[in-house]
Amino acid sequence: MILLYDGTFEGFLSVVFDCYANKLTPTDICPEEKFQSALFYDTVSVATNLEHSRRVWSSWQKKLTRNINQLPFLAFLSAEKGIEMQLLHFARLSFSSPIPVDGNYGDEQILSIRKASRRVTQEAARMLEFVRFQLTKDGIYFSGIKPRYDVLPMILRHFKDRFADQKWLIYDVKRDYGFYYNLQSVDEVTIQYKAFNVADSKVRSDMLEEGEAMYQRMWSGYCRNITIMDRLNLKCQKNHMPRRYWKFLPEKNVG
Repeated sequence: MILLYDGTFEGFLSVVFDCYANKLTPTDICPEEKFQSALFYDTVSVATNLEHSRRVWSSWQKKLTRNINQLPFLAFLSAEKGIEMQLLHFARLSFSSPIPVDGNYGDEQILSIRKASRRVTQEAARMLEFVRFQLTKDGIYFSGIKPRYDVLPMILRHFKDRFADQKWLIYDVKRDYGFYYNLQSVDEVTIQYKAFNVADSKVRSDMLEEGEAMYQRMWSGYCRNITIMDRLNLKCQKNHMPRRYWKFLPEKNVG
C-alpha cells in the first residue's frame, strides 16, 4: 500500500493520524505530484485534516526533548527520498516509548533524520547570508533564491524583523512560490508572469527602480577594488560560499 498526500507537513501529519486510526502499514508514503503509478501496489489518498494534524503534532511535541522539538519538521523540509517513511518510523517509536527517543543514535533511521535536519538548518543559515535584494519601480525589494531545501518559511521572521519598514518579496524560483511583506503581514504568493530571469533571478532592467542598476555596478566595483588579487583563494571562497549561490550575488557577477 502506498499512501498519497498533498506534499505539505500538515498533510503528512494527517497520514500519520490515519495510520494509527485505521491501523495502516504502508509500504511507502509519497506526495501526489511526485507519484508514478506502480502495478503491484494499492494507493490510498489521504486528505489533509488540520485538526488531525494538530493533534498528532501536539502529541509528538510532548514526546521530544525541548531543544530539538522541531526535528520532524526540519527533516521533512529536506524532501529527501524516503523521508516520510523514516518520519513515520520515528513517530511510532516516539509514541510507544516512555522516554524521548530522538537521541537514539543507534537507530539508523533516526540518525538519518537528524542528519537531514542538520542539512536543512545549514541551508537556512546560508540563505540569511546570501539573500540579495533588488529595488523595483513599485518600491518592492525583490530577491530570488534557489535553496537546495524548502527553507523559505524558516527565514521569514528574520527578514520581517530586520526590514519591518520596507516592502519585500522573497521568491523561491525552484519551487515557484514566495512570500510578500506589505508592511503589515507576510503572505504567500505565486507569480504567474515573471519579470525576472528564473536562472539567476535578475529583474528586467525596465522593472528596476531608477538607479538600482547603477548601485549594483557600484557594489560590484567596490568588491572588485577591495579584492587583493595576489591573495585570491577560490578554493576557500567555495568552501565558505558554495558556487551554486554565486549567480544570485551582484558582487560575484563583475563584468
